[in-house]
Amino acid sequence: MKKKWEFYEPNQELINEIAAKHNISNFLATVLINRNIIKDEDIKIFLDPKRNNFNNPFLMLDMEKTVERIIQAIDKKEKIIIYGDYDVDGITSITVLKKFLNERGLEVDYYIPNRLEEGYGLNKEAIEKIAKKDYTLMITVDCGISGIEEVKLANELGIETIITDHHEQLEELPKAFSIINPKRRDNTYPFRGLAGVGVVFKLIQAISIKLGLDEKEYLKYLDIVCIGTISDIVPLVDENRVIAKLGLKLVKVTKNIGLTELINELGYKNIDSSMVSFGIAPRVNACGRMGKQEEALQLFLTENKEEAKHITKELNKYNVERQEEEKRIFDEAIEKLSKENIEELNSIVLAEEGWHHGVIGIVASRITEKFFKPTILICLEGNEGKGSGRSIPGFDLHEALVQSSKYLKKYGGHEMAVGLSLEKERFKEFKEYFEQIAREKDIKQIRPVINIDCEITKKDLNKEIIEQIKLLEPFGEKNKQPLVVYKNLKIASIRALSEGKHLKLMLKDENEVIDAIGFNLGELAEEYLIGDKIDIVGTIELNNFNGQERVQINIKDIMHSVK
Repeated sequence: MKKKWEFYEPNQELINEIAAKHNISNFLATVLINRNIIKDEDIKIFLDPKRNNFNNPFLMLDMEKTVERIIQAIDKKEKIIIYGDYDVDGITSITVLKKFLNERGLEVDYYIPNRLEEGYGLNKEAIEKIAKKDYTLMITVDCGISGIEEVKLANELGIETIITDHHEQLEELPKAFSIINPKRRDNTYPFRGLAGVGVVFKLIQAISIKLGLDEKEYLKYLDIVCIGTISDIVPLVDENRVIAKLGLKLVKVTKNIGLTELINELGYKNIDSSMVSFGIAPRVNACGRMGKQEEALQLFLTENKEEAKHITKELNKYNVERQEEEKRIFDEAIEKLSKENIEELNSIVLAEEGWHHGVIGIVASRITEKFFKPTILICLEGNEGKGSGRSIPGFDLHEALVQSSKYLKKYGGHEMAVGLSLEKERFKEFKEYFEQIAREKDIKQIRPVINIDCEITKKDLNKEIIEQIKLLEPFGEKNKQPLVVYKNLKIASIRALSEGKHLKLMLKDENEVIDAIGFNLGELAEEYLIGDKIDIVGTIELNNFNGQERVQINIKDIMHSVK
């Protein structure tokens, strides 16, 4: 699908002013303006966040009563259990809260539902198991906001529940003792975008303040909080940027034995957001996806180096298994789609027996990216189906499920990603109704948009611009790497790599030779010829090959130059 290129309107006067005032390049000033980071204080915090840039945690609804309840539990040595999710956000949330409470002299247990058998969030069977062990307080992390019936059951069984979550609420809130969630509809907290582990961080910050502890008692967990935040693909702006920027500094010198071993095993040259997103996150998530969530948690909790090494090897094994399952399901889904008129569809909803429930979310994401349509994949098991969905900008997937709720047993998530379950016999009705919703939104008319920060020429391709780009790290949701356009380049050579998957180009601007790589753009090798004049959009990066460093452009899109 052809992408739409959109350019920001440069305000040269403002660019010059910000560049001079903050001693940065015009390029960097341009990118900040494009991200609406214009005020002096916002620019300072963005480029160099400090520990005092965190918001007051007591601005969050129910924080005061939650802190008082937990301090009461600490004083009385109550029997507490943490109930968390099985992904990186959930695993890191449990890690941080458990370690923090352990250090306050309170032994706490945890419960993580098995993704394959129990699915996401609270479930009644788990609540009943917890009640039989005489727990008086349950604290949820990264889940709970949609557990209305489950919290009601907990209340009936004598368990008080504190919910900490960051997912969208349904029409009503569970009748919990307290609910800390910046996405509550009555929210008063200044930032809504925290990950689940970010909400836990605010909780331990608040407890520390109330107990008069040194700030290092909560700040020392920023390495783990940072891992969960970046992995959960929440917007890396505002308070999340402070968490990620400061947290990555701690990751480099982390004292967490499991994290240290995992980083050593990965062998990444740079410890940055890419290492977290493409190295750590897939391996930790693979545990939950393959039904081995306990091992991921134990990696971060262990104090034994040999155990950490063993778990790290296991994580790598699960990740390979996950990749194999992912490829199989993707190929089968594409085969199914080949029998449908994909051009006429506004959405993609597929179901199959034997698909691995823990992997279908990743495959849904790949299919959404390939066809630019909201996608839901459902694993059929007996009379029930469990599904995961991914969306495109402009289509609220969670709202679409709210509208389709009469066909579903359970659902949750947010605008871009959801989970659901339904009865097998209702699949066809759901698929047709969901397609109707997508049709009303006229999905086929939505084109993927590339927002371009600025145009560059050959004078801009130097190592100085690389150093300026580093100041914008860590990159992630809402803070992508700057995209530039370079026009009127002549193709000197063009070829496909990795069995046609990727694209390698040598381009010329007069006598200057520019290296370019296009990942997953190999099919374009047949559309362009040597000698063609093209415009390219991409990111600027440093390529290390055979001991030589060269600035190259990582291409995101290409078009023929306008003559």
